[in-house]
Amino acid sequence: MKDLLTLAEAVTRRVEKRDISGRTACATILESVYDTEINDLWDALTNKQRLPKWFAPVEGDFKLGGRFQIKGNAGGEITHCENEKRFDLTWEFGGDTSWVKVELLSESGKTHLYMEHLAHAEGKHFETYGPAATGVGWDLALMGLGYYVRTAQSIDDTAFMALPEAKNIISFCSKDWGEATTKAGFDRQESIAAARNTEKFYLGEE
Repeated sequence: MKDLLTLAEAVTRRVEKRDISGRTACATILESVYDTEINDLWDALTNKQRLPKWFAPVEGDFKLGGRFQIKGNAGGEITHCENEKRFDLTWEFGGDTSWVKVELLSESGKTHLYMEHLAHAEGKHFETYGPAATGVGWDLALMGLGYYVRTAQSIDDTAFMALPEAKNIISFCSKDWGEATTKAGFDRQESIAAARNTEKFYLGEE
């Protein structure tokens, strides 16, 4: 599992403050380019047999209006689907609903991925961790995706956390999300503190 930090550094992270029906919301956005054709990346994102290789087992009806359930995690509804271009879904977990959008664009044999996770910017969890918690979670998932499409191998979570560079990756991503949150117009001190809380959480230091 070499060069994982390189995969993390290749991601562009951005946070946008938005409004949902008069309530402040936060879009956590990740963009990266993968060294594979668009049809292969789409398949890796939507094939039930391939999803566990880099993400988690997912069951459900993978079509517009269908519902899905991630093992031990969120479920939801597929609200938009354009083959090899884009899919949108609701992300329902712990009684809360947020929204995920994934778009792909072919770039000379490679594929550009845009991912957005939109959620209400409120509650104890957001106050403690900000968008960094969501961001780092997707960072690790998409790092697994990048490694998988490049090597056809999976990242073992236990082995990854034992690597010396695991701390560097989590720290790098957390701090980057803190800066992105500040640039989006959220309070800098609170954003940096939330990013630090996220770093501690993922490193098991809480």
